[in-house]
Amino acid sequence: MLNRIPAGQKIFYYAMLLLIAVIILFPIYYMFTVSLKLPRDIYRDPSLLPLRPTLNNYVLMFTQYQFLINIRNSFIVASLSTIVSVFISCLAAYSLVRVRYPGRKWMGRLILFSYLTPSSLLFIPLAVIINRLQLGNTLQGLIFVYLTFAAPLSTWLLMGFFRGVPFDLEEQAMVDGATRLQALFRILLPIAAPGLIAVSVFTFTGAWNELLLALIFTTSPSIRTIPVALQYLITGDVFRWNLIMAGAVLAALPVMILYYLSQRFVVAGIGAGAVKA
Repeated sequence: MLNRIPAGQKIFYYAMLLLIAVIILFPIYYMFTVSLKLPRDIYRDPSLLPLRPTLNNYVLMFTQYQFLINIRNSFIVASLSTIVSVFISCLAAYSLVRVRYPGRKWMGRLILFSYLTPSSLLFIPLAVIINRLQLGNTLQGLIFVYLTFAAPLSTWLLMGFFRGVPFDLEEQAMVDGATRLQALFRILLPIAAPGLIAVSVFTFTGAWNELLLALIFTTSPSIRTIPVALQYLITGDVFRWNLIMAGAVLAALPVMILYYLSQRFVVAGIGAGAVKA
């Protein structure tokens, strides 16, 4: 197909792709460059290459600011939020797609509307609930809060993936003696694996990068996640750009690796969900 395109159009397409790549990659490159600069060189040296590169900023993040604790907290919260959310969403999406009962279409729409509700409107009622459950300033409470936006999105996406799987396969399994749950876990979920991986990656990324709710519901330094820890590097009008950029690089690496390892499944899952949702 590409060989049939005229040479002029090919050059134009490659030029556009190169421009898009530069626009996407330049902020990442600049972030990494600033993270290698000394504080006095950030404003004095506007060049794109650090004249005196140093890893001292990363050393400070791990030693003085104990950034490994923040990475651990983010990993725990994002991982458990993803696991619980995807498990609940699998059951909810299967119920809404496969089981027929009154009001299921409206329930599916309400799930989407609940996800579209701004989190800034929910933190007050969530704060009351977390306080009554005595989960304030804990990772468990933060995981519970993250489920309020992770589960609706996961359910809505999985509904699209499940619609793309023929119901005949589950019927044959149930004719052979499988229960509905066995058909779900042994037939439907393995077939919808790309969709599950895509939803898991989106959920993990959303929990990993979330700032507002984590800033509200955590106060202790030992409980802070990565976005909150980076926020506390700003004191008044003083921006420690060298440390902020070093922390941002460390925060971006796990997500970049995750997307690199799962990109094939994410693309396949997005395509399947977009067609059937």
